[in-house]
Amino acid sequence: MITLKEYATKVGRCESAIRRKILRGTLQAEKIGRDWLIDEDTPYEDGRITSGKYVGQRKPKIGP
Repeated sequence: MITLKEYATKVGRCESAIRRKILRGTLQAEKIGRDWLIDEDTPYEDGRITSGKYVGQRKPKIGP
């Protein structure tokens, strides 16, 4: 188990982004006292959709 700060350095993200993911429930962590501890082997997963599934979804449909 490593601290939030160490994990953020390891994955190359800022601490606040990691904390937001923990509070949102998309990253598993334990809170001991005032510190968050994360398993060292936990992968950082980017939740953005990169498949293009929603491309053009907001365009109005023209015609019947």
